Amino acid sequence: MKKVEAIIKPFKLDEVKDALNSIGIHGMTVSEVKGFGRQKGHVEVYRGTEYEVNFLPKIKLEVVIPDAMKDQVISTIIEKANTGNIGDGKIFLYSLEDVIRIRTGEKGEEAI
Repeated sequence: MKKVEAIIKPFKLDEVKDALNSIGIHGMTVSEVKGFGRQKGHVEVYRGTEYEVNFLPKIKLEVVIPDAMKDQVISTIIEKANTGNIGDGKIFLYSLEDVIRIRTGEKGEEAI
């Protein structure tokens, strides 16, 4: 099993979620996060005063999937989250030792 963690632009969430749902991913965790990468923030003007915004709003999307779906899930996220501009995000892939559903005690892929 794999855990896929994607950091994406907030306005891309619905598009990515719908695309993952259409390929059979029905569970995910979404968090609002802030951060920066190479773009290192930007300068904004508020009431005539410039200030630097170092941490930009992003969405962290987490899904746990069977190994066989890894390539399909990653390519779907890339396709739907890509705008071609700096700050599109990153995808992190982790191997999972086990998953346990609390309610039933199911383990492994049955618990996904």
